[in-house]
Amino acid sequence: MSDAIGWELYRTFLAVLTEGSLSGAARALGITQPTAGRHISALEASFRQPLFIRSQTGLIPTEAALSLRRYAQDMRDTAAALARAATSRGREVTGTVRVSASEVIGVEVLPPTLARLGQSHPQLRIELVPTNQVQDLLQREADIAVRMTPPKQESLIARRVGEVELGLYAHAGYLRRRGIPSAPADLMGHALIGFDTQTPFLRAASKSLPEWTREGFTYRTDSDVAQLALIRAGCGIGWYQSALAGRSPQLVRVLPAQCQFRLETWVTMHENLRNSPRCKAVFDALALCLQQHTAA
Repeated sequence: MSDAIGWELYRTFLAVLTEGSLSGAARALGITQPTAGRHISALEASFRQPLFIRSQTGLIPTEAALSLRRYAQDMRDTAAALARAATSRGREVTGTVRVSASEVIGVEVLPPTLARLGQSHPQLRIELVPTNQVQDLLQREADIAVRMTPPKQESLIARRVGEVELGLYAHAGYLRRRGIPSAPADLMGHALIGFDTQTPFLRAASKSLPEWTREGFTYRTDSDVAQLALIRAGCGIGWYQSALAGRSPQLVRVLPAQCQFRLETWVTMHENLRNSPRCKAVFDALALCLQQHTAA
């Protein structure tokens, strides 16, 4: 096998894995389909084995290709980190910052702050990743992360910005139709909105609220944003951040004394980025934004 396999071959390989075809990979990378085909052929020749099986529906990855996926993804992430590090020098706030946050924080809380950052720093680029998965800052899956648990890795800069309060809420119209529960046991007679798969939050909620189980949910979705939309639409009762619920006058808190959670909120980034003007500007802006949000 050749020792000098260029990164562009692995990049095309990963794009074909993701898109399922040479044409899709070519569009995603901004190259021609013949070029994508040559990259895959060169990679197969170097490895002396096929990586994809041609079919009428596209390219089917072989076991060898699937075993290489993680390594190609690591190379992609490293290449992105190199690019970010190369543009982090200098005093001006310019370049790209990748921000990871939960779905609700990323969609409902951060956008106004990101808009102000863009106005103050026109050369700043933000990659927003709304996900409930913990992005690995050490592997540079993100530059800055908003987390609802204390960070455990020592090489991270972390700032605790407060606690997010969660309560059970429902639309006033739903409660007029179905009545207001007066005790946790009354929830069994209501349409509940929750997760489709087991999550740490669902396990924690079930300990103090036995009625809150997957089997008891009338509406199930693993998207926090979808859950909020279902609550606002009057589908049933679900968990909502109290600071956000205040934006919707029709939402009513249910069982406030018995049902509440508080989630510690942290803004974190890798310590190697502490001298990056762009990362520091974004870090400080997010910390201020979330301090105000948790205090609301």
